[in-house]
Amino acid sequence: MPCIQYQKTNIQRRGLLLIYKINDIITEYEKSGYSLTLRQIYYQLVSRDLIENTEKSYKNIGNLVNNGRLAGLIDWNALEDRTRKHRALPHWETPSEIVQGAARQYRRDLWEGQDRYCEIWVEKDALIGIVEQAADRLDCPCFSCRGYTSQSAMWAAAMRFRRKTDEGRECVIIHLGDHDPSGIDMTRDIKDRLTLFGASVDVQRIALNLPQIKKYKPPPNPAKETDTRAAGDITKYGSHSWELDSLKPEILDALITDAIKSNLDQNLYTQAMEKQEQERQIITSLLPVIKRRANKK
Repeated sequence: MPCIQYQKTNIQRRGLLLIYKINDIITEYEKSGYSLTLRQIYYQLVSRDLIENTEKSYKNIGNLVNNGRLAGLIDWNALEDRTRKHRALPHWETPSEIVQGAARQYRRDLWEGQDRYCEIWVEKDALIGIVEQAADRLDCPCFSCRGYTSQSAMWAAAMRFRRKTDEGRECVIIHLGDHDPSGIDMTRDIKDRLTLFGASVDVQRIALNLPQIKKYKPPPNPAKETDTRAAGDITKYGSHSWELDSLKPEILDALITDAIKSNLDQNLYTQAMEKQEQERQIITSLLPVIKRRANKK
């Protein structure tokens, strides 16, 4: 992994100690197969009582990470920006290479025959990588709401759910959002607007909820009193809010995995996986023919 120095920076001793802790956290999560965002690194430092949970503190960590990378002290691949993606068409060197890739990518609908159709919706685009990793493992579609979902995206989702209902399936959204006035209200908003557009969907909010806050003790933020929903939220939950990013990736993964499994018939799913593997082997069996034809040229 590249730690490349581009500039000399004057990082004080406390900053260097925090960089060492940041690298420890990065290593810890890389071993589990996760990449982290800057905000997730920040919350890990807060939860370990290494920094205060303030907007100023977050900005300071952002500056420290930036300077640490430029100084060659933090791996450039270690943190992920999940909102800005480079896109390019794929390429192959041989026909057999694409056949091997096709075999790996060939997928059946592993939810075929299931009574339910399920999607994972997450409030924050910065967490879609973690959500996607868990959702893909069980062939479950996922969607980044990016706050309150746009009217166009909500209408398109309603039409999608209505088609599934017409097929005789019960539709489910597994929703994850912040525990703050807007984050809690977004779960209601999803249900209400889908209903407005004629879709019958069971919206299951699995995070963040008070039992998880009590269990995992994520660092609190002051309630956003400028939010028009804050008064009712403070009366019900107190003067703090909690962000979804503050949960460790493996906790989010486990919550999502358990929620998906609770909505599917495992026997049907296993049968679909076995059929998928058999059909992948059919594709792979074409390789010797393709290689022979390629060698004749």
